[in-house]
Amino acid sequence: SSSSTVIAGAPREIAPGDRVGRYQIERQLGEGGFGVVYLARQFEPVVRDVAVKVLKLGMDSRQVVRRFEAERQALAQMDHPNIARVFDAGTTDAGRSYFVMEYIDGRPIVDFAAERSLDLSSRLSLMEQVCLAMQHAHQKGVIHRDLKPTNILVTLVDGKPEPKVIDFGIAK
Repeated sequence: SSSSTVIAGAPREIAPGDRVGRYQIERQLGEGGFGVVYLARQFEPVVRDVAVKVLKLGMDSRQVVRRFEAERQALAQMDHPNIARVFDAGTTDAGRSYFVMEYIDGRPIVDFAAERSLDLSSRLSLMEQVCLAMQHAHQKGVIHRDLKPTNILVTLVDGKPEPKVIDFGIAK
């Protein structure tokens, strides 16, 4: 089904099984002020899990759409291993803007460090990577403005912790 499906004449929120562009929605991952983030499956041209951020229903004022598209553009400019990458963008059949990002199956940095009882040196190493990512963003003229543990997810890559900064939703 399409994200433009209507129930009793009114647009509805996106649900598992819906398609947004060429991405099939699996489940909701999170929700912010302007957008809802979903885990989705991409099937063409490659098969992979992705995160799809869709502008919330009813948040279609010009100002909100501009801010959403500014986030999309800011992320698209980034090219750093510790910042989630943008793969694609578009508009749903119902006219809602969306963008597709790298899916980070990780834990918030504070939880990751606590669960693994990381020592001070390991924690500082993670933060150094985050600082380098933020320096990259600053060099691109982007300030995050909402950097907090839940916006820094840590995954293991070849057994080594790797932080990824996400959610530039109120970036400037």
